Amino acid sequence: MNGETAWQDALLAAALLATDPAGLGGIALRARPGPVRDSWLETTHELFPDLPWRKIPQTVSEARLLGGLDLAATLKAGKPVAQAGLLNECNGGVAVLAMAERCQPTTAAHLCQALDRREIQVEREGLSATLPAAFALLALDESVESDEHLDAGLAERLAFHIDLHPVGIRDLLDAGYGLEDIGRARSRFNRIDCSDEATRQLCTLCLVLGIDSPRASLLAQRAARAAAALADSGRVSETELEVAARLVLAPRATRLPATEEEEQTEAEPPPPEPQESEGEQQDPGQGEGMQDRLIEATKAALPEGLLNQLLQGGVRRSGGRGGKSGQMRRSRSRGRPTGTIQGDPRTGARLSPVATLQAAAPWQPLRRHADDPPGQLKVQRDDFRVVRYRERSESTTVFVVDASGSAALNRLAEAKGAVELLLADCYIRRDQVAMIAFRGETADLLLPPTRSLVRAKRNLAALPGGGGTPLAAAIETAAALATSLVRRGGTPNVVFLTDGRGNIARDGRQGREAAREDLPSVAALFRESGVRGMVIDTSPRPGSAAAELAEQLDIDYLPLPHADASQLSEAVRAASL
Repeated sequence: MNGETAWQDALLAAALLATDPAGLGGIALRARPGPVRDSWLETTHELFPDLPWRKIPQTVSEARLLGGLDLAATLKAGKPVAQAGLLNECNGGVAVLAMAERCQPTTAAHLCQALDRREIQVEREGLSATLPAAFALLALDESVESDEHLDAGLAERLAFHIDLHPVGIRDLLDAGYGLEDIGRARSRFNRIDCSDEATRQLCTLCLVLGIDSPRASLLAQRAARAAAALADSGRVSETELEVAARLVLAPRATRLPATEEEEQTEAEPPPPEPQESEGEQQDPGQGEGMQDRLIEATKAALPEGLLNQLLQGGVRRSGGRGGKSGQMRRSRSRGRPTGTIQGDPRTGARLSPVATLQAAAPWQPLRRHADDPPGQLKVQRDDFRVVRYRERSESTTVFVVDASGSAALNRLAEAKGAVELLLADCYIRRDQVAMIAFRGETADLLLPPTRSLVRAKRNLAALPGGGGTPLAAAIETAAALATSLVRRGGTPNVVFLTDGRGNIARDGRQGREAAREDLPSVAALFRESGVRGMVIDTSPRPGSAAAELAEQLDIDYLPLPHADASQLSEAVRAASL
């Protein structure tokens, strides 16, 4: 999709959202900060005249988001006084979520609830209220790297996913939609009819594209009705269905539609067509021909990167846990503040004076006595609130390299090259690396966790090949190392580079049957460690051995029969996100 087309779709999505703000949920906008995004926001703002427009910062507190106790007014009045939150303030208008890719899970949960119910329930600090919160959300996704994404639940509730990265300054054109157009579209939106056949076409297209969520078809239907209202049409036609398919369904696609050859090969004999009654006739333009046109329109709207990803089939995920930069954990004194909790500051936690006063304020009328001096504030032990922090633990990538005779014969050189590239990537992220090699009858820790890239490369280059494959010993050693890292507060990620065909048992016995008998016990030991990882099948032709090993370990499996070191490194980096 070129820049001009992407810009026109972004403006059309803004106009459709202005026609049905709360019904369509909002827009997930991927764009870098700059004149292109600013121009789109300014144009969108003009479509919502005299309506609330509030910005939700990335570090917004729960009290400011939902509302709560107004401490100053409460202390002055001597009774609880409520304060409206941001979600209630933008009722009927637009909420702009800045840096949406870093939105806290609690904030995303509150936004999802408000988008579903169009109201918020406030039960905190002695207050109980149900406040209206029907708004459209603009989630500004500024992520450049692929390790940060908009919350999945929040993205599912936003009708449009727009990407402005292809748009340049020269592609910016006038919107083509004014306030009068939006006003007329709003007035006739509820009268727009979407036939059962049109709804069936959208649902069928969702199945073809591998979209499982029912929200997608509902949002596509509302988008088609909004497009019909904007076009001054009394009903949804094929043109509006193509708009909905392009703007709502195409960004959510998880697979490509089957080609004609695949359909002819796999299709079953169609059921007999039901007889149409005299009073029932299909709408003109509906049916199989229309479905084909919808599919072609949707395929044309798929980004090129998504097409390549879908064609390659992606990476099977079975047990990925956490991100590549270490898991988030609670801390008493450092990290990112994530709210307050009842606690004792004498334990080393940091006291939050404001939250403590907010907790004590509603109880003052009950705690005061007639002989107390005016203005005295009584705080009890249960009122103390301490700050909660979250910080990322240190991440360690553990490479478990098969250096046996079969690996040396097949792809040990490529595995070494891939590990070397991954070592450089870990160095950039300031992650620690460790290396375990298994050959002969044992698995040895060649490199304890370190950040020394030179030392890691030296040990890798000196790794010889040959001998048996003590796979069970390698898994046991990796599980022990990963467990020790977890106990020290780290986040390990174990990458096995092997063909999965062990032939040496833990007690030194030779034979594949003896080695296979040890796998269930060591696999259970690895699963108990709770770490994430991946098995990379380094055999010339992917077989079932490595895939079964990944399934037993409950980690990812990546078969790459014809990949070089660079492709192997890129695949591991993508699957580790």
